[in-house]
Amino acid sequence: MDASEQLEIETRLVGVLKSIFDPEIPVNIYDLGLIYNIEVDDDRIAHITMTLTAPNCPMVDQMIEEIKYKVAGTKGVKDCDVKLTFNPPWDKNMLSDEAKLELGLL
Repeated sequence: MDASEQLEIETRLVGVLKSIFDPEIPVNIYDLGLIYNIEVDDDRIAHITMTLTAPNCPMVDQMIEEIKYKVAGTKGVKDCDVKLTFNPPWDKNMLSDEAKLELGLL
């Protein structure tokens, strides 16, 4: 897989992640700033590093399952590995401008 194909797949994954919404906030997980890193390796496995708005989020398992299912089903991707991190911890400064607008913070 060359660099342009990798970039194309990663761009496609951003679109997929924008279709997944936080269960408690009406904004997608990408614009919320929950996705810290997206990387597709040579074996076409998508590695996603993400956080949660709160460490004790009751919907974490369902959200991770939805991410794995949708990302693994994306053209050019064979599988998905999701890694949760709380370093750095999420805060509202990580929101995209679209998310801030949606939440009335702009």
